[in-house]
Amino acid sequence: MLNFIYYPVSAILWFWHKAFGYLLGPGNGFGWALAVVFLVFTLRAVLFKPFVSQVRSMRKMQEFAPEIQKLKKKYGDDKQKMAAEMQKLQSEHGVNPLGGCLPVLVQIPVFIGLFHVLRSFNRPSLSPEMNRQTANYVFSALDVQSFLDARVFGVPLSAFITEPTELLTRYGDISRWQIAVVAVPLTIVAGVLTHLTAKQSVARQNPAQIAANPQAAMMNKLMVWLFPVGVVAGGPFFPLAILMYWLSNNLWTLGQQRVVYQRIEAEDAEKKEVAIAQRQALGPRPGQKPIRSKRDGAGNPIAAVDDDAAAGMDRRESGSAAATSNGAVSNGVGPSQPGASEGPSGAQGSARADGSAPPGMIQQRPRPRKKTNRKRR
Repeated sequence: MLNFIYYPVSAILWFWHKAFGYLLGPGNGFGWALAVVFLVFTLRAVLFKPFVSQVRSMRKMQEFAPEIQKLKKKYGDDKQKMAAEMQKLQSEHGVNPLGGCLPVLVQIPVFIGLFHVLRSFNRPSLSPEMNRQTANYVFSALDVQSFLDARVFGVPLSAFITEPTELLTRYGDISRWQIAVVAVPLTIVAGVLTHLTAKQSVARQNPAQIAANPQAAMMNKLMVWLFPVGVVAGGPFFPLAILMYWLSNNLWTLGQQRVVYQRIEAEDAEKKEVAIAQRQALGPRPGQKPIRSKRDGAGNPIAAVDDDAAAGMDRRESGSAAATSNGAVSNGVGPSQPGASEGPSGAQGSARADGSAPPGMIQQRPRPRKKTNRKRR
């Protein structure tokens, strides 16, 4: 029924068994254990990019958490409207809630497939002789015999503490205590890694959001404490190879979280520094007056000048207007040019009979009389 899961999982396990069997020998127990470990690493490497997307999605969800709280207060009774507004809010922020579930959803069928393939090396429905002569998905009968004969610290990889006695006798002179000596430490280490992974994930969450949501706080406690206890409690019911799968999977997750979190936090810090530098570049310097735009008579902006420059321009324009109103028009000849002499009355030269000024003189225009509003008596 689930052959579409069993065959790919067994194919990846077969590939790594052949690779490490070439180096350590086809029947070496540590070669089989490394094949299980690298099966996990292969899966997690494929899911690395979705995991990064999951972390980014969670951080974005924390950014607009206050908006979610507002929606809950506004549409708390209308679940349909609440779902529509949540979907709209997630699309606006570019958040895909299914993207965060993808790594977990993919690991579940892989765990089921690996558990079934490992259990199929030692099938209780077949006799010991028939079991050793029957292939296991992509593994041949010789591969089945190699797996059953492989030992890690003297314990078969497919053995588990609570295994039925009739199946335990197939391994030869192996007791449950011998299995427990290897399985219990692996179970405890897997539980500790599960605790550290969950604790590291919870530490990156927003404390204000957790305090405002009691359900999230309860879920975090379950992740940090109950899940590791569940791993330790379930250890006696799983084969040794499954315990190695748990241990390597949690070890990869712990290291991957640390690397990805540091990388994303460094990117966020760099973005903040760039934003601060842009604001400082656009804003006025300390002690500098703000810049205003110069506009023409129609109100269109001409150029951006500061207040001091604008005041200087206004003074120069007013001075030019005053000089023009006083009738001083320059013809390009200065008052001390040759040919200009100062008369006894202080005027330069004498005027011609037709009223025009001689060469080298500045023609003075009559000043207009000022209008007064005083009424004549």
